[in-house]
Amino acid sequence: MLDKDQIAAASRLLVQHWRDGTKLDALERNLRPQSRADGYAIQAALETQSLGKLFGWKIAATSEAGQKHINVAGPLAGRIMSNTLIADGGTASMKGNEMRVGEPEFAFRMGRDLPPRGTPYSVDDVLAAVDTLHPAIEIPDSRFADFVGAGEAQLIADNACAHQFVLGTPTTANWRAMDLVEERPQITLRGKNYTGHGRNVLGDPRAALAWLANELRGLGLTLRAGEVVTTGTCHPPLPIQASDYFAADFGVLGKVSVGFV
Repeated sequence: MLDKDQIAAASRLLVQHWRDGTKLDALERNLRPQSRADGYAIQAALETQSLGKLFGWKIAATSEAGQKHINVAGPLAGRIMSNTLIADGGTASMKGNEMRVGEPEFAFRMGRDLPPRGTPYSVDDVLAAVDTLHPAIEIPDSRFADFVGAGEAQLIADNACAHQFVLGTPTTANWRAMDLVEERPQITLRGKNYTGHGRNVLGDPRAALAWLANELRGLGLTLRAGEVVTTGTCHPPLPIQASDYFAADFGVLGKVSVGFV
């Protein structure tokens, strides 16, 4: 287990690379997390170093394609900081972004707190605490040059590859009565059309949301009212480049888009 000084040093290094748009091969051996717990401890320290405030949470690798993309066996939680937000329809810089993919996602804003407790939260428990559902786009990246080989613990420390995030308008549709598993968002990128699928998100975006609540519960953290959780890509990560315009149409649930320079 890393001590508090090692945790702080590792977090400072990763934050500095994020700010500078630079990459590293790996954390120095004496700063390298050896477990998920180490990774989350390093990640938590970024809240004291970020230029923004905690806006919400992301889940990396909720789909088989996402797991293959970063070479992990299951989901990872990361923090979304307020200074990483891009306005819906706005423009995101590609500077320093080596992962270069966009991901259409279902995002939930919480209406009340879910604090740590002794028993896991069920999907119904978590959904009862949700306020609104939003279409969203995540633009991930890693501070590691070889993010495929970095490993689970380092990627958690790397904030689960969080980079930039676009949150769409809350839907006015009765999403609670819909089967999100079978929702098929339509993505337009570079003149081509792609179809996502709700079931790609850990089998069900609602199950992914419950996973995040329970991951935080296990870490002794509260998922708070007002925080947004984006649940992972519903389509294999799509390659992006400068001058692209990425648009995701979630049907009655709404639309969200972002351009790149």
